[in-house]
Amino acid sequence: SNILIEKKSIASDVFAKFVQLNWGLVLLTMLSACVGFIMLYSAASGSFEPWAIKQMIRFGLGFVLMLCVALTPIHFWLRNAYFLYILCLILIVLVEIVGTVGMGARRWIDLGFVAVQPSEFMKIIIVLALARYFYASQLGDVKRLTHLIIPLVLVLVPVFFIIRQPDLGTALLLIASGVIIFFLAGVRFRVFVFSAIAGIAAIIPVWKYILHDYQKARLMTFLRPDQDLLGSGYHVMQSKIALGSGGVTGKGFLAGSQSHLSFLPEMHTDFIFTMLAEEFGFIGGVVLLLLYLSMVIYGFVIALKCKNQFGRLISMGVMNVFFLNYFVNIAMVMGLLPVVGMPLPLVSYGGTSLITHMFGIGLVLCVFVNRDVNLRPGSAEIIS
Repeated sequence: SNILIEKKSIASDVFAKFVQLNWGLVLLTMLSACVGFIMLYSAASGSFEPWAIKQMIRFGLGFVLMLCVALTPIHFWLRNAYFLYILCLILIVLVEIVGTVGMGARRWIDLGFVAVQPSEFMKIIIVLALARYFYASQLGDVKRLTHLIIPLVLVLVPVFFIIRQPDLGTALLLIASGVIIFFLAGVRFRVFVFSAIAGIAAIIPVWKYILHDYQKARLMTFLRPDQDLLGSGYHVMQSKIALGSGGVTGKGFLAGSQSHLSFLPEMHTDFIFTMLAEEFGFIGGVVLLLLYLSMVIYGFVIALKCKNQFGRLISMGVMNVFFLNYFVNIAMVMGLLPVVGMPLPLVSYGGTSLITHMFGIGLVLCVFVNRDVNLRPGSAEIIS
C-alpha cells in the first residue's frame, strides 16, 4: 500500500513538472528544428533521403531526452556533474586510441550503428562541471587565484586533447565557454586582462608548433580571401555568392542555384545557413536569427528567475554556448570569421550536435522547473 502511494506521488510530481515546463522555449526549439528539416529536404533536391528523415528521427530521440533531462530533479545534475565530466573526458581520450578518421581529423568513435563525437558533448558538460564547482563559492573564494586552479584544469585538459584531434573550433569554444562561466561566477576583471595578454603572447608559438598547415591556410584565407579563390578561398567565395544572390526574398524553395548545382560545399552541415539565405533571402535568415535570439533571451530570463547559483550558471552558460555556435557558424559563412567545422545548432545535419543541444535545452528547462529550489551548500536537499 505504501509503495503504491509512493509511486502515485512520484507520478503526480513528474506530471506537475511536465505541466510547469517552459513551453515557449520548447516551441522555439521545435520551430528551429523544423527549419533544419526543410533545408535538409531541399539539400537533397526535394527528398527526405538521406538527411531529413534521419534528422527527424534523431530529433524525436533528442526530444525525449530533453524531456527526461528537464523532469529530472536538479539535485541529480548537481551530484553527478563531475561524474559526467569524467565520463565525457574518457570518451575524448578514447578518440586518440580507437577514434575513426574523417575529413583529415580523428574526432569520432564508431559504435557500429552510430558514430559519436565526444567533443560535442563536452560543450555542455563543461558548463555543468564549472557550475557545480562555482555554485558553492563565496565571492572571497572566487577572488583568490588558487581557487581558480581546479576550474582551469577542468577546461584545459579537454582542450588539450581536442586540439590534438585536431578540432581548433571546438577547443576555442570550450575556452570561451569557460571564460564566460568565470565571468558570471565573479572572477576579478584583472584575471581576464592578464589572460588576454598571455593569449596574445602565445600567438607566435601556437602558430609555429600547434596549428596544422590547413588551419594556417584557413587563417590566411580569412585575412586575404582573394589570394586563392579556387583553392582555400573557394568555400567562402561560393558562400558569399549564394548569400548575395538570395537578395531580400530569396530565389524560392528548391530553387537555389549555388546549392543545387553543387557549387556550395557542405550545404547540409556547415553551410546550411547559406542555402537558407539563398532560397529564402534576407527575410528567411532574419527569421531564423529571431528564433535563435528568442531562445537565448528565454534562457537568460530563466537564469534571472532562478534562486540558486547552480541553476543560474547552467542556464546562462548553456545559452552562451548556443550563442557562440550560432555566431561562429553564421559569421563563418559570411566570411567574417575563418572557416571552422562548426554546425548550426538544431539546423545542420549531425546526430551528436543535435543530441547535445537537446540535452542543453533540457538542462535549461530543468533549471526553470526547479527555479525556486534551495541549493545552499550543505543543505539537506543536496544529499537527499
